[in-house]
Order: sequence, then structure tokens, then C-alpha cells
Amino acid sequence: MKVMKLGTFSVVLGSMSFEKACEFLHQNGVQMIEIGCGGYPGTAHCNPDILLHQEEEFEKFKTVLRENQLEISALSAHGNMLHPIKEIADKFDEDLNKAILLAQKLGVQVVNTFSGCPGGSKEDRMPNWVTCSWPEDFGAILNYQWNEVLIPYWQEKAAFARTHGVHKIALELHPGFCVYNTNTLLRLREAAGPEIGANFDPSHLIWQGMDPCTCIRELGKHNAIFHFHAKDTKIDSLNCAVNGVLDTTHYGDERNRSWLFRTVGYGHGEEYWKAIISELRMSGYDYAISIEHEDSLMSGNEGLTKAIQCLKNVLLFEEQGNMYWA
Repeated sequence: MKVMKLGTFSVVLGSMSFEKACEFLHQNGVQMIEIGCGGYPGTAHCNPDILLHQEEEFEKFKTVLRENQLEISALSAHGNMLHPIKEIADKFDEDLNKAILLAQKLGVQVVNTFSGCPGGSKEDRMPNWVTCSWPEDFGAILNYQWNEVLIPYWQEKAAFARTHGVHKIALELHPGFCVYNTNTLLRLREAAGPEIGANFDPSHLIWQGMDPCTCIRELGKHNAIFHFHAKDTKIDSLNCAVNGVLDTTHYGDERNRSWLFRTVGYGHGEEYWKAIISELRMSGYDYAISIEHEDSLMSGNEGLTKAIQCLKNVLLFEEQGNMYWA
């Protein structure tokens, strides 16, 4: 059955045991769970070193999911596998490899991560995210990053995933990394293969000035949306008018930031989200709508609960009906 399902990224419930987190989600009508298993999301609910090698723990893990009627939408191991410091890059890369291997073992079709961001040259020690095309130095940086680092890495990683039966590596379009908008995602997909697609998160597009529905339509033409994060952003029109959207003010300084991550429904209302869900359906997306809570004005419990309530009114849970009127 090709229908969307309400999901949650379980990191927000990291203070709970896996069993309690799954019980909470089931009791609140959530159908799918996205689970961190390395990198920035950590391993609180899913440790590949255990689940790949200890069959008893692996079976317990599956039993908890089954008893709470939850499917795994994706395993997430977000990180910077292209960090110019090799030791940092290697650790993120190892986490991603383990996530792919565990996805194979579990039969999970999607692994979420970031594209990564290298330094500006082989001599750099810190990542260098380029935001403009001039002076010419930036063009040279982009040429190095894409042609010498990014594309070769993802060609190899896509082949590794393919070998292990994972055909959807969903990259979150996130500023600070080389893939952050529609064109950069499609460029890497063309170079590295159809295993590369988007973990589409509207919140990161909104504050860049992009329109999520238009982006969904474009990516949908390429069947490039593999997973979806339900997270909102509120633009502060006064702060933005003064400082623009390239804002490095700390997330905790809410009053002075140009934008804030918000729980679904608190950056934009239901009509906005209904348009996004409708565009996803027209683009052929029929998978998880996974809530990611990063709203600093709410507790994790309240933010998650309110997002669940909002999305229950917004999602299209049933297949399309026959057009008896046409």
C-alpha cells in the first residue's frame, strides 16, 4: 500500500530506554521510527557494535519494534566523513559503514547522513563551506572539494551500499555541507549514482529563502526524495531585515537570531504543511514523515507531542480514491 506514515526521529527521546521510547511512540499513534546509530545522532537506541554481533540483543531489538507496531524508516549516522582531519573523517566514515551494514541486516531501505564538507585545500585543518562564487579563490576551493574529494568519496560509498543491498543513501540538504540545496544534491546524484537522494528537511530550506514545494517538485522529477524530516523554521522578520539569513548567532539567543527552528505548526500553520504533503504525494513520495524536534522554545516532549497532533491533521494516510467525478 502506497501511503505516507507518521514517524519520529528518536534522538529527542534519547533520555528514555529504547523500550520506553517505542512504547511512547506507539501510544501516540506514531507508525515509523528513524533511529540514530552513530555520528552526531549517537547510539543511545541503536548500537551497531552490539546489534551486528550479538544475535540475542538483535532479536530483542526487533521484538521491541514488533510489539510496538513500529517500522524503521531509516538508520541515521549523520557526520562529516570528508573532514580534513583524517581521524575525524575516518570515525564518521566508520559509523556510516556500520549503519549500512546494519540496514542490510535489518532490511531497512534508507540510511540518512550528510554529504560532508572538506577543507578548502589539502593543507586545511578545518572544513570550508563556500557561500559565494567570487573572488576566484572560492571557485578553486569548490573545484577541489567536488572533483578531488566529494565525488570520488560518494562514488565509492554508493558502490559499497549497493554491494550490501542498500540503495537509498539520503543526504540531508544542510548548510555547512557541500550538499545544501536542490542543485548540489542533483549534481552529486548525477556524478555518484541513483543511490544518492535527499532526506528532505524543509526547515533548512526555509531559512535559505527556498520554497519547499517547488524543491519537492524538482527533486520529484528525478525520484530523488528518499526520506522526509518534519521540522519547521520561523523567520524573524526584524532581525532578518538587519542581518540577513546567514546568521551565526547562537541557537540559544532566540531573541536576536534571524530565524529559529520550530516544531511543526509553529513556524507555519497547517495550510502550509498541507501544501507540502500534497506536493509530496504528487511527486510520488509514499514513505515516512519523520518528526525531528529541535525547537529551543519547547521541551522535547511538548514539541514532539504538538508536532504529532498537527501532522495527524495534515498527513494523507490513505491511498488516493477513484476519481468518480472525472
